Amino acid sequence: MPEHRIFETDEFLKKIEKLSSKDAAFLRKKLDSFVYPQIKTEPFWGNNIKKLRGYSPETWRYRVGRFRLFYIVDKEEYVVYFLTGDDRKDAYK
Repeated sequence: MPEHRIFETDEFLKKIEKLSSKDAAFLRKKLDSFVYPQIKTEPFWGNNIKKLRGYSPETWRYRVGRFRLFYIVDKEEYVVYFLTGDDRKDAYK
């Protein structure tokens, strides 16, 4: 199975820009060193991954500390689209 490619949507990038520089640096470090390498090989399974119910298309959540990142997967093109991210206290409103 080929590796998935990662695509960060404009919405996702804007959410990261709005974070404090400390939080943005933390999140970027985790994305590059841990999240993306895992998602590229196995986007549907892991301790921090959960499929959300009632969403179409199928949407997944990745937990990074107090942040929640939401993504969808194009199974035919092997692309993971990171849609948005938020602090846990705001993510489910």
